[in-house]
Amino acid sequence: MNHWGIKGKVLFLALAPAALIAVVLATHFVHSRLSDLEQSLRDRGLAIARQLAPASEYGVISGNREILQRLASAAQNEADVNWVAITDINNALLAQSGKAGQLPQLLSTHAGLNFAVSENVDTLVFSAPVILSRIEIEDIATDSPGALGALVAAKNMAPQTHNIGRVYVEMSRDNTVQRKNELIRNGLIITLLGLSVSGLFAYRMSRQVTRPIQRLSDAVQKIGGGALDIRVPENSVGELLVLEQGINSMAAALKMSHENLQERIDEATSRLSYQASHDALTGLPNRREFEARMERALKSARDLNEAHTLCYLDLDQFKIVNDTSGHVAGDELLRQLAMLLQTRLRDRDTLARLGGDEFGVLLQNCSLQQAQPIAELLRQLVKDFRFVWHDKSFAIGVSIGLVPITAESDGLSSLLSYADAACYAAKDRGRNRVHVYQAGDAELLKRQGEMQWVTLITRALEENRMRLFAQPILPLHPHAEADSHYEILLRMLDDEGELVLPMAFIPAAERYGLMPSIDRWVIGATFTAFPSLFPQAQDGKSICTINLSGHSLCDEKFLDFIERQFTINQVPCAAICFEITETAAITNLTEAIRFIHALKAKGCKFSLDDFGSGLSSFTYLKNLPVDYLKIDGAFVKDMEIDPMDRAMVESINHIGHVLGLKTIAEYVESEIILDHLRQIGVDYVQGNWLMEPQPISALLNRSWS
Repeated sequence: MNHWGIKGKVLFLALAPAALIAVVLATHFVHSRLSDLEQSLRDRGLAIARQLAPASEYGVISGNREILQRLASAAQNEADVNWVAITDINNALLAQSGKAGQLPQLLSTHAGLNFAVSENVDTLVFSAPVILSRIEIEDIATDSPGALGALVAAKNMAPQTHNIGRVYVEMSRDNTVQRKNELIRNGLIITLLGLSVSGLFAYRMSRQVTRPIQRLSDAVQKIGGGALDIRVPENSVGELLVLEQGINSMAAALKMSHENLQERIDEATSRLSYQASHDALTGLPNRREFEARMERALKSARDLNEAHTLCYLDLDQFKIVNDTSGHVAGDELLRQLAMLLQTRLRDRDTLARLGGDEFGVLLQNCSLQQAQPIAELLRQLVKDFRFVWHDKSFAIGVSIGLVPITAESDGLSSLLSYADAACYAAKDRGRNRVHVYQAGDAELLKRQGEMQWVTLITRALEENRMRLFAQPILPLHPHAEADSHYEILLRMLDDEGELVLPMAFIPAAERYGLMPSIDRWVIGATFTAFPSLFPQAQDGKSICTINLSGHSLCDEKFLDFIERQFTINQVPCAAICFEITETAAITNLTEAIRFIHALKAKGCKFSLDDFGSGLSSFTYLKNLPVDYLKIDGAFVKDMEIDPMDRAMVESINHIGHVLGLKTIAEYVESEIILDHLRQIGVDYVQGNWLMEPQPISALLNRSWS
């Protein structure tokens, strides 16, 4: 019943009481009628027996069987009488009508003056006594002759009540049973008719009750399915009317909410679609959208023989703005440049921000010859632009690589690679210039070779084919602050197992952002081997120098990595010196200063490598809290024959000592150079002539003092 619908429940509630009442009434009626029929049969049987017994008195006394036979036949003609028998006091049969069975001996023997009934399955046998009545007739002499006289005399002589015989009447129950069956059948028919009428009435009543509820249920189901325009007629009364009004109000509210939500979804979808294809900072198409348009341009070049040109722009000196004025200023510069460049392009051209300070321009239906003056115009536009931030003014430049898009062009990735290589070729040739891609270009071949190195470096890192070497840094004067000082150097095993020097693969790693991974590997491997390499480091008598790239200085997570390595490997901070190049320090000045201060606070030392190679070396030196100044080897290796180089070495050494720094000269390749450096007063020297770099594994068994 719990699973029934409301219509079934209403029908059940309506029919169940009616059916129960009908069954009870029919049962009572049938039972009453059956009792009446049974009692009627008994009453008629007793009545016949009572009437027949007195009427048979004379025949029994007189022995007149003819009279008794007529009486029995008359009684047998009554309805439902099977047979009638009259016997004397000795139960001798005097008269019989119908086919009588064996007389019920018990009744005749023990009944006496009483009436008796014998019940069988199909019959009822009634027995009544034939009683001799006493009649006193004074005017009739007892000695009167004839039968009458004898009767009178017999009655006068007999007791007042005397049983002289019995009558038997057998009543058939067949008609009664038939009438009982008819009565039961009629009762069932009447009951079923009553139930049918009640069911019809209940069904019509349930329809009136459930039809509005069913409409409400259907409406709710459709509304749940999204058909928010559904409404139900409000033609009921009472609670159903309240429900109908509530459903319609709910549907209207849901429709309004759905429409509002759909509008918001459409707006959000449009906004997300725009954000997915445009740069959030400048509003220009992003790299993904630019590549999609490039694909379409490449297809039109192949299918329709159209000519297009790809321009790859990389800003020059952009990091100076970020480092000196912050990223907010850098972002504003990018926004202003995007607006400025857009004003010089046609509507059908695409200007996109590809990432960082890199932009891409797709010149539609524009040959390489037509694109070159446009690229030059863009370069000059950026060169003439002055970015003002608060009280500072910045002049920047842009390097541009041009690649034609024709029917013979390679795929999208190749075009972007050629454009990137052409752009970096422009940077290498002095920046702020345009470089056109040409097949066989030496600069571009160099860049492509570097890109191949990327795959080799990545595989070498994954397969642990990097190797650590070490070269000593020797003091020129007694009383050095450390007994041993070594610089950790890197080599790589190629696919054939041959050692590759860092000058072959480091430029590619720097250009394509692999240096942070390499630096992490070097630090992890060095710190792991440190206890075996420098057993006396706990006494502060050993220093291990590790080179770091400018990319790692800009990695926000790199400092945390180094601190974890110190903790994991229990390496004393005072035994580690990190070496960064002058160019990397100046290019990433803000990050370099922050990085140096953080690790010096823990006790680490720092060395500034290749000092003197930059144009502003002395300007930035006082802002860099380093411990060692490493003189650029380009000045050291020829100082014995070039007075200018010797003067540069003397100047750098003097400035370093003024600032309280120790100086290190590299590329010491002869004893003459060593003598010059000793005369100048340089603190430490390093070079292959003194000792070539050795594998870490080979140095484990050697003395480090």
